[in-house]
Amino acid sequence: MSSRKFLAAGDAALVVEYGEIIDAALIDAVQQLDRRLAAAALPGIVETVPSFRSLMVHYDPLATSRAELIAAIQALDTGAPAVGVEPSRRWILPVCYDAEFAPDLADVATATGLAADQVTATHAANGFTVAVVGFLPGCPFLAELPAAFDLSRRTTPRTRVPAGSVAVAQKLSVIYPTESPGGWHLIGNCPTPLFDARWERPALLAPADAVQFRPIDTAEHARILAAARRGAYDPRRECAA
Repeated sequence: MSSRKFLAAGDAALVVEYGEIIDAALIDAVQQLDRRLAAAALPGIVETVPSFRSLMVHYDPLATSRAELIAAIQALDTGAPAVGVEPSRRWILPVCYDAEFAPDLADVATATGLAADQVTATHAANGFTVAVVGFLPGCPFLAELPAAFDLSRRTTPRTRVPAGSVAVAQKLSVIYPTESPGGWHLIGNCPTPLFDARWERPALLAPADAVQFRPIDTAEHARILAAARRGAYDPRRECAA
Protein backbone atom coordinates (compact mmCIF):
# COMPACT_ATOMS: atom_id res chain seq x y z
CA MET A 1 0.00 0.00 0.00
CA SER A 2 1.52 3.30 -1.09
CA SER A 3 -0.05 5.23 1.82
CA ARG A 4 1.49 2.98 4.46
CA LYS A 5 4.00 4.67 6.78
CA PHE A 6 6.38 3.22 9.35
CA LEU A 7 6.84 5.34 12.48
CA ALA A 8 9.16 4.72 15.41
CA ALA A 9 7.55 4.60 18.86
CA GLY A 10 10.48 4.51 21.23
CA ASP A 11 13.16 1.83 20.92
CA ALA A 12 10.83 -1.18 21.24
CA ALA A 13 7.74 -0.39 19.16
CA LEU A 14 6.89 0.32 15.55
CA VAL A 15 3.70 1.94 14.24
CA VAL A 16 2.40 0.98 10.81
CA GLU A 17 0.10 3.82 9.79
CA TYR A 18 -2.38 3.61 6.92
CA GLY A 19 -4.09 7.01 7.01
CA GLU A 20 -5.43 9.85 9.11
CA ILE A 21 -9.20 9.27 9.17
CA ILE A 22 -11.68 6.72 10.49
CA ASP A 23 -12.57 4.71 7.41
CA ALA A 24 -13.79 1.15 6.89
CA ALA A 25 -11.02 0.40 4.35
CA LEU A 26 -8.30 1.55 6.77
CA ILE A 27 -9.80 -0.47 9.62
CA ASP A 28 -9.79 -3.53 7.38
CA ALA A 29 -6.16 -2.92 6.30
CA VAL A 30 -5.06 -2.70 9.95
CA GLN A 31 -6.90 -5.87 10.91
CA GLN A 32 -5.59 -7.79 7.90
CA LEU A 33 -2.00 -6.90 8.80
CA ASP A 34 -2.62 -7.84 12.42
CA ARG A 35 -3.89 -11.26 11.34
CA ARG A 36 -1.02 -11.80 8.89
CA LEU A 37 1.51 -11.03 11.62
CA ALA A 38 -0.25 -13.48 13.94
CA ALA A 39 -0.06 -16.17 11.28
CA ALA A 40 3.60 -15.46 10.49
CA ALA A 41 4.67 -15.61 14.17
CA LEU A 42 7.74 -13.47 13.47
CA PRO A 43 10.50 -13.75 16.08
CA GLY A 44 10.75 -10.88 18.54
CA ILE A 45 7.17 -9.59 18.34
CA VAL A 46 5.77 -9.16 21.85
CA GLU A 47 2.32 -7.70 21.17
CA THR A 48 0.31 -5.95 18.46
CA VAL A 49 -2.20 -3.18 19.18
CA PRO A 50 -4.65 -2.34 16.36
CA SER A 51 -6.36 1.06 16.15
CA PHE A 52 -8.69 2.67 13.61
CA ARG A 53 -5.88 3.59 11.24
CA SER A 54 -2.63 2.05 12.47
CA LEU A 55 -1.09 -1.01 14.06
CA MET A 56 1.47 -0.69 16.84
CA VAL A 57 3.93 -3.57 16.97
CA HIS A 58 5.79 -4.00 20.25
CA TYR A 59 8.98 -6.00 19.85
CA ASP A 60 12.01 -7.22 21.78
CA PRO A 61 15.01 -5.25 20.44
CA LEU A 62 17.31 -8.09 21.55
CA ALA A 63 15.47 -10.52 19.27
CA THR A 64 14.77 -8.38 16.21
CA SER A 65 15.25 -4.86 14.88
CA ARG A 66 13.06 -2.14 13.45
CA ALA A 67 14.63 -2.62 10.03
CA GLU A 68 14.01 -6.37 10.09
CA LEU A 69 10.39 -5.85 11.13
CA ILE A 70 9.76 -3.28 8.40
CA ALA A 71 11.18 -5.62 5.78
CA ALA A 72 9.07 -8.51 7.06
CA ILE A 73 5.90 -6.40 7.17
CA GLN A 74 6.48 -5.13 3.65
CA ALA A 75 6.77 -8.73 2.46
CA LEU A 76 3.65 -9.83 4.35
CA ASP A 77 1.40 -6.84 3.70
CA THR A 78 0.30 -7.78 0.20
CA GLY A 79 -3.37 -6.84 0.51
CA ALA A 80 -4.49 -10.47 0.16
CA PRO A 81 -6.87 -11.83 2.82
CA ALA A 82 -5.09 -13.18 5.88
CA VAL A 83 -5.17 -16.94 6.29
CA GLY A 84 -3.97 -19.45 8.84
CA VAL A 85 -5.19 -17.67 11.98
CA GLU A 86 -8.15 -18.12 14.28
CA PRO A 87 -11.30 -16.86 12.52
CA SER A 88 -13.10 -13.83 13.86
CA ARG A 89 -15.77 -14.61 16.42
CA ARG A 90 -19.41 -13.60 16.05
CA TRP A 91 -21.54 -12.20 18.87
CA ILE A 92 -25.21 -11.33 19.28
CA LEU A 93 -25.55 -8.83 22.12
CA PRO A 94 -28.87 -7.89 23.76
CA VAL A 95 -29.74 -4.20 23.92
CA CYS A 96 -32.74 -2.41 25.38
CA TYR A 97 -33.65 0.76 23.50
CA ASP A 98 -36.43 1.84 25.90
CA ALA A 99 -36.61 5.50 26.90
CA GLU A 100 -35.03 5.07 30.33
CA PHE A 101 -31.81 3.88 28.65
CA ALA A 102 -31.94 6.22 25.64
CA PRO A 103 -31.80 9.87 26.77
CA ASP A 104 -30.31 11.00 23.45
CA LEU A 105 -32.53 9.01 21.09
CA ALA A 106 -34.73 11.98 20.17
CA ASP A 107 -31.68 14.14 19.42
CA VAL A 108 -30.15 11.39 17.27
CA ALA A 109 -33.43 11.03 15.40
CA THR A 110 -33.50 14.75 14.66
CA ALA A 111 -29.85 14.82 13.58
CA THR A 112 -30.18 11.81 11.28
CA GLY A 113 -33.56 12.77 9.85
CA LEU A 114 -35.02 9.44 10.98
CA ALA A 115 -37.86 8.62 13.32
CA ALA A 116 -36.77 7.31 16.71
CA ASP A 117 -37.90 3.77 15.91
CA GLN A 118 -35.98 3.94 12.63
CA VAL A 119 -32.82 4.89 14.52
CA THR A 120 -33.07 1.85 16.77
CA ALA A 121 -34.14 -0.45 13.94
CA THR A 122 -31.17 0.66 11.84
CA HIS A 123 -28.79 0.20 14.74
CA ALA A 124 -30.12 -3.28 15.54
CA ALA A 125 -30.10 -4.41 11.91
CA ASN A 126 -26.59 -3.14 11.23
CA GLY A 127 -23.73 -5.63 11.15
CA PHE A 128 -20.76 -4.27 13.11
CA THR A 129 -17.07 -5.12 13.25
CA VAL A 130 -15.02 -4.44 16.38
CA ALA A 131 -12.46 -1.90 15.19
CA VAL A 132 -10.72 -1.09 18.48
CA VAL A 133 -10.94 -2.14 22.12
CA GLY A 134 -9.82 0.61 24.45
CA PHE A 135 -10.63 3.77 26.47
CA LEU A 136 -11.96 1.47 29.21
CA PRO A 137 -11.06 -2.21 29.75
CA GLY A 138 -13.13 -4.22 27.29
CA CYS A 139 -14.74 -1.16 25.67
CA PRO A 140 -15.47 -1.92 21.98
CA PHE A 141 -15.63 0.66 19.21
CA LEU A 142 -17.86 -0.78 16.50
CA ALA A 143 -17.76 0.11 12.80
CA GLU A 144 -19.76 1.15 10.96
CA LEU A 145 -23.18 2.78 10.75
CA PRO A 146 -24.69 4.47 7.65
CA ALA A 147 -23.60 7.98 6.68
CA ALA A 148 -26.59 9.58 8.43
CA PHE A 149 -24.97 8.59 11.74
CA ASP A 150 -21.83 10.65 11.12
CA LEU A 151 -22.64 12.72 14.21
CA SER A 152 -20.38 14.92 16.27
CA ARG A 153 -20.07 14.07 19.91
CA ARG A 154 -22.19 15.89 22.48
CA THR A 155 -21.23 19.51 23.06
CA THR A 156 -21.22 18.86 26.81
CA PRO A 157 -19.98 15.39 27.82
CA ARG A 158 -21.67 13.60 30.70
CA THR A 159 -19.64 13.12 33.86
CA ARG A 160 -21.37 9.78 34.51
CA VAL A 161 -22.48 7.39 31.78
CA PRO A 162 -24.14 4.23 33.15
CA ALA A 163 -22.41 0.89 32.63
CA GLY A 164 -23.72 -0.94 29.58
CA SER A 165 -24.75 2.23 27.76
CA VAL A 166 -24.87 1.83 23.99
CA ALA A 167 -23.96 5.04 22.20
CA VAL A 168 -23.30 6.42 18.71
CA ALA A 169 -21.11 9.10 17.11
CA GLN A 170 -19.02 9.48 13.94
CA LYS A 171 -20.74 6.49 12.23
CA LEU A 172 -19.51 4.30 15.10
CA SER A 173 -21.18 2.66 18.06
CA VAL A 174 -19.68 1.96 21.45
CA ILE A 175 -20.66 0.08 24.62
CA TYR A 176 -19.47 1.50 27.94
CA PRO A 177 -18.52 -1.60 30.01
CA THR A 178 -18.37 0.37 33.28
CA GLU A 179 -19.67 3.68 34.52
CA SER A 180 -17.49 6.51 33.24
CA PRO A 181 -17.55 10.00 31.75
CA GLY A 182 -18.52 10.09 28.09
CA GLY A 183 -19.59 12.36 25.27
CA TRP A 184 -21.36 10.00 22.88
CA HIS A 185 -25.12 9.90 22.24
CA LEU A 186 -26.87 7.28 24.39
CA ILE A 187 -29.55 5.24 22.60
CA GLY A 188 -29.78 2.02 24.65
CA ASN A 189 -28.22 -0.28 27.19
CA CYS A 190 -26.58 -3.72 26.94
CA PRO A 191 -26.71 -5.75 30.19
CA THR A 192 -24.02 -8.17 29.02
CA PRO A 193 -20.69 -8.07 30.93
CA LEU A 194 -17.89 -7.13 28.54
CA PHE A 195 -14.89 -7.52 30.85
CA ASP A 196 -13.99 -9.92 33.64
CA ALA A 197 -10.41 -10.30 34.85
CA ARG A 198 -11.17 -13.93 35.79
CA TRP A 199 -11.80 -14.95 32.17
CA GLU A 200 -8.99 -16.45 30.10
CA ARG A 201 -9.57 -13.52 27.73
CA PRO A 202 -10.66 -10.74 30.13
CA ALA A 203 -12.25 -8.70 27.32
CA LEU A 204 -15.26 -10.41 25.75
CA LEU A 205 -14.78 -8.72 22.38
CA ALA A 206 -11.62 -8.38 20.29
CA PRO A 207 -10.72 -6.46 17.12
CA ALA A 208 -12.19 -8.05 13.96
CA ASP A 209 -15.02 -9.74 15.90
CA ALA A 210 -18.47 -9.41 14.31
CA VAL A 211 -21.30 -7.98 16.43
CA GLN A 212 -25.06 -7.86 15.93
CA PHE A 213 -27.49 -6.32 18.41
CA ARG A 214 -30.70 -8.05 19.53
CA PRO A 215 -33.46 -5.75 20.81
CA ILE A 216 -34.90 -6.75 24.18
CA ASP A 217 -37.52 -5.26 26.52
CA THR A 218 -36.94 -3.92 30.03
CA ALA A 219 -38.03 -7.19 31.64
CA GLU A 220 -35.42 -9.23 29.78
CA HIS A 221 -32.83 -6.52 30.41
CA ALA A 222 -33.51 -6.76 34.16
CA ARG A 223 -33.37 -10.58 34.05
CA ILE A 224 -30.01 -10.66 32.26
CA LEU A 225 -28.54 -7.97 34.48
CA ALA A 226 -29.62 -9.77 37.66
CA ALA A 227 -28.24 -13.09 36.40
CA ALA A 228 -24.94 -11.46 35.44
CA ARG A 229 -24.58 -9.85 38.87
CA ARG A 230 -24.99 -13.18 40.65
CA GLY A 231 -22.63 -14.96 38.25
CA ALA A 232 -25.33 -17.00 36.51
CA TYR A 233 -24.95 -15.43 33.05
CA ASP A 234 -21.84 -16.18 30.99
CA PRO A 235 -21.79 -14.04 27.82
CA ARG A 236 -19.07 -16.23 26.32
CA ARG A 237 -21.77 -18.90 26.04
CA GLU A 238 -24.98 -16.86 25.92
CA CYS A 239 -23.91 -14.36 23.26
CA ALA A 240 -21.68 -16.42 20.96
CA ALA A 241 -23.30 -16.71 17.52
